[in-house]
Amino acid sequence: MTEAFDDLLTANEDFARSFQHSSLSGRARRGLAVVTCMDSRIDPLNLLGLKAGDAKILRNAGARVTDDVLRTLVLAVYLLDVDRVLVMPHTDCRMAKSTDEDVHELISRQYGVDTRSLEFHTVPDQDAALRRDMIRIRTYPYLPERLAVGGAVYDVHTGKLMPVEL
Repeated sequence: MTEAFDDLLTANEDFARSFQHSSLSGRARRGLAVVTCMDSRIDPLNLLGLKAGDAKILRNAGARVTDDVLRTLVLAVYLLDVDRVLVMPHTDCRMAKSTDEDVHELISRQYGVDTRSLEFHTVPDQDAALRRDMIRIRTYPYLPERLAVGGAVYDVHTGKLMPVEL
């Protein structure tokens, strides 16, 4: 690794000295999977009162239920004891402030990179996108009907969750 990662390797040395999670199995002890955004202001375990080993955390830009999230949920449900899924986007999300076209244009203009072959899954209407993503999980043919699916928006300014019903 390059020196660009020295701070991380040093921090890991400290972490490893007091590491206490070697007995965890990899299963979701609390039966939970959380689909949330990659935003670094979100600390999903702490904000939900969870600990390492309690839940599977799936993160991507905008907390979207993509094909890859669905694939991962199938594995989590059948192999890792997940029986409930919380979809948790957040306030002040960059993906909720523009369209895919806006993002393509910005990257092209500022960096000269043509990203039009990518779908960024922006969310101009965050509430509608959250409801659509919840329905997508509930109706996915490879997931069991008994799977509990919930949605809530995390407020990055207050730390509060705002539940959303279908």
